[in-house]
Amino acid sequence: MSMQIFGVDIGGTGIKGAPVDLERGDLAQERHKVLTPHPATPEGVAGCVGEVVRNFDWDGPLGVTFPGVVTSGVIRSAANMDKSWIGVDAAALISREVGGLPVTVLNDADAAGVAEMTYGAGRGRGGTVLLLTLGTGIGSALFTDGRLVANSELGHLELKGHDAETRASVKAKEDHDLTWERWAHRVQKYLQHVEMLFSPDLFIIGGGVSRKPEKFLPLIEGVRAEIVPATLQNNAGIVGAAMAAKAAKTAKTAEKVAK
Repeated sequence: MSMQIFGVDIGGTGIKGAPVDLERGDLAQERHKVLTPHPATPEGVAGCVGEVVRNFDWDGPLGVTFPGVVTSGVIRSAANMDKSWIGVDAAALISREVGGLPVTVLNDADAAGVAEMTYGAGRGRGGTVLLLTLGTGIGSALFTDGRLVANSELGHLELKGHDAETRASVKAKEDHDLTWERWAHRVQKYLQHVEMLFSPDLFIIGGGVSRKPEKFLPLIEGVRAEIVPATLQNNAGIVGAAMAAKAAKTAKTAEKVAK
């Protein structure tokens, strides 16, 4: 039987999860999604994660992504979630909600990036690779020769005096009713700024918008790096979350053996 671990992706608008087949790097079952509560408080969001997990009668380790900086399961920033998350041990909170199951929490874009580098558009790529998730905000995952530089948060770079994600995210496109052309121009300016700072060899564009690359990628000019849509599209976060849970389980097993 193939190795399955549960992954949950917490976003600003929705919380989705499913068991993941880690041999194939794909969902083992159709994902279940619930709307993110507003306000997106720790208790409210943890309750929704529990609802997603219970929908599958899951009884094992799970990985959970969060849209913000995460260190050792603790939330350090929450730009698109309720500020009461900051300082919360999300891994412990969610574990209590799911009956004490082992929970690993990591940044959402980092999870998507690890999945894309293992199974998707970044597979086998060396050099500097940057995955950018365009959605409610802009998440980033930075890799150098396949190694993740965690919690890069490049969506918060300043662009024309504004937080970049307030100009170039999908939410910004919707809030300002921008055409694909006008929005692509903003994304182009953002990519040029990031390229100036990091000189990546490859940009991978993830998030829900990666399902429609033909609408905007051909409109982006003046960027030296190759730009490709994420192969796993909006499932990358779920897959990466499951990968993190498996890595944590493996590390724990090794620790026990060492003792």
